[in-house]
This record gives sequence, structure tokens and C-alpha cells, in this order.
Amino acid sequence: MYITSGTSSLLRRASHPSSSRAGKRAFSSLSRKPASPSPSPSCNSNSYSVGHQHLRSLSFLSAARWSHGVDWKSPTSLASQIRIASAFAHTQLHRKIATMASENAFKGIFTGLPKPGGGEFGKFYSLPALNDPRIDKLPYSIRILLESAIRNCDGFQVTKADVEKIIDWEKTSPKLVEIPFKPARVLLQDFTGVPCVVDLACMRDAMNNLGSDSKKINPLVPVDLVIDHSVQVDVARSENAVQANMELEFQRNKERFAFLKWGSNAFQNMLVVPPGSGIVHQVNLEYLGRVVFNTEGVLYPDSVVGTDSHTTMIDGLGVAGWGVGGIEAEAAMLGQPMSMVLPGVVGFKLSGKLQDGVTATDLVLTVTEMLRKHGVVGKFVEFHGEGVGKISLADRATIANMSPEYGATMGFFPVDHVTLQYLKLTGRSDETVAMIEAYLRANNMFVDYSEPQQDRVYSSYLHLDLADVEPCISGPKRPHDRVPLKQMKSDWHSCLDNKVGFKGFAVPKEAQEKVVKFSFHGQPAELKHGSVVIAAITSCTNTSNPSVMLGAGLVAKKASELGLQVKPWVKTSLAPGSGVVTKYLLKSGLQKYLNQQGFNIVGYGCTTCIGNSGDLDESVGAAISENDIVAAAVLSGNRNFEGRVHPLTRANYLASPPLVVAYALAGTVDIDFEKEPIGVSKDGKDVYFRDIWPTSAEVAEVVQSSVLPDMFKSTYEAITKGNPMWNKLSVSTEKLYSWDPNSTYIHEPPYFKNMTMDPPGPHGVKDAYCLLNFGDSITTDHISPAGSINKDSPAAKFLMERGVDRKDFNSYGSRRGNDEIMARGTFANIRIVNKLLKGEVGPRTVHIPSGEKLYVFDAAMKYKSAGQNTIILAGAEYGSGSSRDWAAKGPMLLGVKAVIAKSFERIHRSNLVGMGIIPLCFKAGEDAETLGLTGHERYSIDLPSNISDIHPGQDVTVCTDDGKKFTCTARFDTEVELAYFNHGGILPYVIRQLTKQ
Repeated sequence: MYITSGTSSLLRRASHPSSSRAGKRAFSSLSRKPASPSPSPSCNSNSYSVGHQHLRSLSFLSAARWSHGVDWKSPTSLASQIRIASAFAHTQLHRKIATMASENAFKGIFTGLPKPGGGEFGKFYSLPALNDPRIDKLPYSIRILLESAIRNCDGFQVTKADVEKIIDWEKTSPKLVEIPFKPARVLLQDFTGVPCVVDLACMRDAMNNLGSDSKKINPLVPVDLVIDHSVQVDVARSENAVQANMELEFQRNKERFAFLKWGSNAFQNMLVVPPGSGIVHQVNLEYLGRVVFNTEGVLYPDSVVGTDSHTTMIDGLGVAGWGVGGIEAEAAMLGQPMSMVLPGVVGFKLSGKLQDGVTATDLVLTVTEMLRKHGVVGKFVEFHGEGVGKISLADRATIANMSPEYGATMGFFPVDHVTLQYLKLTGRSDETVAMIEAYLRANNMFVDYSEPQQDRVYSSYLHLDLADVEPCISGPKRPHDRVPLKQMKSDWHSCLDNKVGFKGFAVPKEAQEKVVKFSFHGQPAELKHGSVVIAAITSCTNTSNPSVMLGAGLVAKKASELGLQVKPWVKTSLAPGSGVVTKYLLKSGLQKYLNQQGFNIVGYGCTTCIGNSGDLDESVGAAISENDIVAAAVLSGNRNFEGRVHPLTRANYLASPPLVVAYALAGTVDIDFEKEPIGVSKDGKDVYFRDIWPTSAEVAEVVQSSVLPDMFKSTYEAITKGNPMWNKLSVSTEKLYSWDPNSTYIHEPPYFKNMTMDPPGPHGVKDAYCLLNFGDSITTDHISPAGSINKDSPAAKFLMERGVDRKDFNSYGSRRGNDEIMARGTFANIRIVNKLLKGEVGPRTVHIPSGEKLYVFDAAMKYKSAGQNTIILAGAEYGSGSSRDWAAKGPMLLGVKAVIAKSFERIHRSNLVGMGIIPLCFKAGEDAETLGLTGHERYSIDLPSNISDIHPGQDVTVCTDDGKKFTCTARFDTEVELAYFNHGGILPYVIRQLTKQ
């Protein structure tokens, strides 16, 4: 499996005194503030390892260029910026480059990259200069890992042995060898970013309490935080929706936003993009992605880890990026190399071309199904073949975006001519693009489909003829449950018949045709099983793709011209991923037709896809809940797990934006688009799907005429100015945060209370009760607090006790900076299935000693107050999904000491270790049922008390109080993770290491 976590100089047998000091230069909250130069740079510094990415902390000049001012895309401005620098800083910079190269074990391949007209773009570590034939066969994605290891090879954090492991990837990857990796930057969104900044602020306090320098807690790599997860669809179907929703967003989140603005000033090297700018992954694709860094004359590939699993979208641009937990991201920010298992790479060959009318969404749902069946968890997927050259960059980004849904760490598309064209389209300068192409060609990282392709070695192989892709959607409860459009009606009826499960609702035959009539604002309305009540064009997966967005506009146009109209009780919304989308929808003239169908723009951010769908009209909600209707949501998102989109939509289907419009018009998912009409035209004729569906040529024509480079330039120049509501926020200039004990948004977490310099050591488990007993596919959406706060929940009780009105509860996501609320919201999903409840669904459990049925939080607190440990039993794929950090922090705060499962999702397992929780796997062929475990037993886990006696993958004995005994595998997968466990978690570990420096 592919593991992400931090490592340290200690583990590499090296101790590096920090040479970075907090810079005093003040920038606005939209500027990055790197550390000021050290008076005596040292290559042995943890801050300035041989990784040239750390050179940015030597000079604010490079940072300013990438702080998103008007010159950010133009390297021609670099020379004039350098002239502004002091002679001292300039001299130090060149000394640093020379020293770094001289101390690197691969200094012999550090060479210049000439410009065609004379001079050079900069210097780089040349892979071809190694003259090793094994490199020529490496997948492109592995070459990026190789270049990073070579560039950062200091003999301590990264060794020559690590480099050799990567070069010999074909033989070493099956052995799951460990390597260190240093990403070039870190990407955050506000839901996951707030707890990261809270932890950084809390770590500063801990450093202070230990008598060390709190300023050591500072990002050492560029950190971009895009506020995009807070907007909710409160107001829809209105020309004023954007402004109204933003005003509500600021009212609810003013405290959070002020905290993030404080962080952008207090921490160096951190950029915060204000609310209303777009979705983080689309902003990353269109604006933040560098493809190649040129850090004051040193060239290297862009790479990024992000606290959102869909960070993988940037893989479509040829940038290696993937999601990690907030815990690992914090370690990466603080200069810790990430320890990862060298992954296998699945070669996915594409050939042919898509048929007319088939969308990128149809393609990605097909790819997702194929890869899910193949099994790619913990692996890279690399797309290749002549078919790749025939799909657009936006289509590639759509495929890469859904890597978490098919289970891969990355879905990677190497850079080619299509990539370069996209870079120019999005406003990157010609000189920047020329530098990117020259570097990647020189380092054998560029694919030119006009030239013969050398065969590369992959761990396994898949092939898809694009001509075989057909229109489809996925659901009703999982993104990989693809349904061809022509089979949708029959599949829906099967779902009604089937027993409750991923493809079943168990609706009795006699109730399947039930019609519920009600009054919607004075007009007659009706709902049936399968009625669409939410139709949302949302999510970075699709809103970054002009072809499907403009395709949706064309469907709306054709429908409007025929006189069709979406029923008013369907909650329709359009949430673009950036302002660019609005510009091209307006230029094409299609936005007015979307408005006519109720798809007014509601905001720029993640909405329905993450559960920010807002309330349904009370009459609609009552009709659903009082009559047990299986209502449907259709959205252009990437996640449709039950309970995520909206509590009242039990069926949730992922579809392309034009299909979202089509299903909204039909008003139901219980329809055969080939045989049944969508509606009746204004002249009384039946209108079919084929009558409103645009051809590929129609879509291509409007894309060509409406999507222009100036749109990207003007949009991203504007975000540097913020917006009036953001600019009015007043924040403290202090470097230590002043915690407000009465705040229900930002609260000092208890992670470092009574922390000492001595690690606590490993812990076993003695006579623990089972807090929860789960089956398969418990996702982080089940575990982590998400969506709205139920009025009867422990979190609601906590808020009401503090004088918060129900209307001001906001969402769990908006309150991720408050551990007291998040602990109460852990395992609060209304659809969670806990075997201890014997068939009852919901966020409760049985307190074993008393037999009481309690909310999970209340039961956990009862165990804790009695001094009793707890564990969790689970099935396969425990922890899949994207709600990362609190899915591990929450159980830790509840007192959970171990999780025993059939298998774990890679990041969640790593995060459990990062919070000091023991992950154990049943042996193959065994699980709780085969072992006769009911969850009513008490469990003891025997672990050595000395960390040196514990090894990755070690067998561990578990005993129960009724005499059962079985063996599990301890899923500490690396020595680094054992170090974290010894310290009580990754954050205490990092603090102790930094305190020693």
C-alpha cells in the first residue's frame, strides 16, 4: 500500500539545527511571506536541505512572483524583481545554489538548461545524464519521485540508497519498500485548512510552553489555502443568489474567516484565497499549478499534497499531486519529508475516440468502474496511448479528479502538447510555457505523440477503447456503481425491489407506485419514488470542464425554446468552480437559458457535492419524510454516499452537467430516455431526450468561440484584490493566537495538554469495550462530522447550551476548528449501520455495561468517565472517502484506542496512527463474524511496552474476556509510523523534534 506520513532527521540519523528565522517583511493576507534569509545558510539545515524547493525561503522575490500579483505568469519580470533585492540576499542565494550542488551526491548531473536564443532558463538535475537504461522504462509518474529524491539527496533525509530504490522500481515496488518524498507545495481548503491552522497555532503555544522558539512553527514550503467549502445553497433560483449566499456565508463564518486571515499574516509562506473565488482544485488547475518550478534559477517539477482527496485533479496537468490527511500536510509544511511506500503503477491505455454525444463524465464513470474492479488502492494509475492525445486537458482533469473514487493515489497524465496548449489558454505566458517544455523534454518527462513511443514497464495493464464509452450515471449510493443510461429505468426498479444495501431500498411492491400530492406555495405538486428534488451542477469534477458546462447550457437552451420547464419544487443550482465559467457562459449567451430553467449561479465553491445543499422547501421535505418517499438528487459531483448530499435524498446519482439538466426537466430518475418523453412542448408534442441533447460538434463550436485566455487572466488578477466583505475583516497582528474560550468555531484542542519532552511510549489495550461494530465500506463520511447539525444531536445540545440558536448552527464542516463540537459529531451520520443496534440505523450505540442505547458521543464519554478503553470492529475498506483528519481525531477524542478491520483505506489508516490509534487487520479469511465476535466482549491487545520491540506488519494477539483468542496484523507500515506511535502521534513527535533543534 502507499503510505503518506512524515519522517525526520532523527530517523535518518541526522540532527539539523534550524537556520530559518521568521521574516519581518509584512505582506497582505493575499501575499505569501517566506522566511527571511539566514545569515549563515547551511546545507545541513532541516529548513534548507538540498531540496531546491527550500530556496524560496532565501528570498521573498520568488514568493512574490507566485503570490498572485499581476506579474505572476511572466518570468520576464524576474530580472527587475531581483534587482530590487539587497546585494546581501542576492549573494547568499548564489552561494546557496553552489553549496547545495557541491554537497549533493549527484552534483555531477547538475547542469544548465540553455535557452534557444542564448543564455539559460536555469539549472537542473538531469536524469538522462545518469546513463541508466532502467530510467528510460520508468513510468513518468515514478520519474517525478526520482527527480525529487536526487535533488534532495543529502545523505541524511534522502540517501543514495533511496535513489537506487526508485531507479530499480520494477524490482523494488513489489516489495513495498519505503522512500522519502518532499512535495514542492501544500494545498488546503478551508474545511480541512482551519484545523491545520488551529493545530499550527496550538503547536506554537506548545513550543512556547516547552521553553522553545514558537516561530519554528512556520510553513517551510509554499502553502495555498482556498476558502471554498463554506458556501451553502440557501438561496437558489434567484438572480441575487450569489450575493445572498455570500452574505449568509460571511455571517455564519466570520470568525473562521478572520482566523484564516490571521493565519495568513501570522504564518510565513502561506497564501489564503478569499471566499467567492472558486473551488480549490479548479483554482489549482487554472492558476496555482506551476508544472515546473523555477526557484531563482533552479528548475524542478511541481508536486503537491493537499488536504482534500481530489487534489489528484492536478494530475491531469502533469503535476504529481494527491490527497493526504491534514495531519500529514502539517508535517510536510514543517519541512518533514513524507515517508511513502514506493507504489506500483497501473498502465491504462486509451485508444480511439469518444462517440458523438458522449461526455467526459461518461468517460470518467466508466474508468472509475474499470479501475475499481481492477483494484488500484495504494497505486498510481498512469494514462498512456494515442487516445490520450485525443482528449482535452479538461477531460483529463475530470478523470484525474476521481482518483479517490477508483481508489488510486494518482490518476496521472504526463505533460504533452495538449498540456502546453491549456497552459497558454489559461494565461500562462509564452516564455513560461517554453521553459516548461524545454525542461521536461531535457529531463525525459515530456510525451510527444508525434514521435514513436518507447515501451514503459507497468505493474499491470488496462485498456479502454474510447469508442466503447456510452452515456451513463452512477448510483444510487456509490460513485463506482455505474448504470448505462439505457438501463436506468430497469435498474431503478431493481433498486426499489432489492433489500436495503448499496443497490437497494426494499420498497414493498404495493407501495412502489405511490403518489404523494401536496401544495407547493399555492400550486399543486406531487412526488413519487424516484422524483428528483435536487438537481445540482456542482463540484470541481465537472465545473472545470467547458465542454460539459456549455453542453448543459445547450440542453437548457433547446429545452427552453421547446417550452419545457423544470418543476418549481426541484431545487436547482449552478455553482461554478471559478469566475471563468461565468464569463464563458455569459459570452456564449447560454447562462440566460440556464437561469430560465432555475440553474442560476448560487456561488463559487463546493456546494451540494459536500452536503452544502441547503434546506429543501418545507412542503417538499414534509412530503418526503411523512410518506417515506425515496427521493432523488442528481448532481455533477464525485461523491454520492448515503446521507452526504442531503438527509432526505436517499437516492443520489452522479451525472454530467447536461444530464443534470435533463433529469431536472424529466423530474424523475424513473424514466427510459430512449422510449419515454421528457415533457410536452409548447405546441403539444412529446419532447424526447434526443430532441434536447447537443451533438459533439455543437459543443465544440461553442467552446471554441466562448472560452478565451483573457477570461482566465482577468479572473485571477481580480482575486488578488479580495472582495469587500473579506477586506473589511479586522484581525490581530500577534504571532500567538488569543484563544476565546467562549468561541464555538475556534477552540484550543487538548492534544498537547501536559506534554513533556519525553515520549509516552507505545500502549496496548486492556479490557476494552467495543464502542461500535461495523460491516464493510464504512466511509470517512460515516465517521467524520459532515453536513448539517441535527437538532437532537449532542452537538446541537452543546450549541444550544451556549446560547446558539438553531438557525445559526451552521454545518459541521464550518465548525472543524472546534474540537468539542467535532468530537460530538463523530459517528453522527444518520445512515450509519452499527451491528450493536441489531438493524436500527443511526448515530447511536449500546453502552455494553448498562445496556443503554445512547448517542455514540454520550456512550464514549460514559466509558471515559469510568476509565474504560474502547475499540471499534469493522469490515473491509474501513475509512474510504475524503473527510480525512477528523475521521481520526474524532475517534481519538472519544477514547478509541484501536480499530480492528478487514482492510483500511490508505490515508485513513495512516491518520489513525498519526493520532495514536492502533490499526489492526484481521488475518485473511477472518473477520468479526467468522470469529464469532458480537461486540459485547471485552478486548485486550498485547503490544510490547518498548517501541524497539514492535516492527512494521507485526502479528499481534487479541484476547476477549469470554476466552476467544485471535491473531491480527498491526498496520504500522513503516518505522516512521512506529516513531509517531511512540510519541503519541505525529504532532507531538514534530514538536519534540523541532524543540531539540
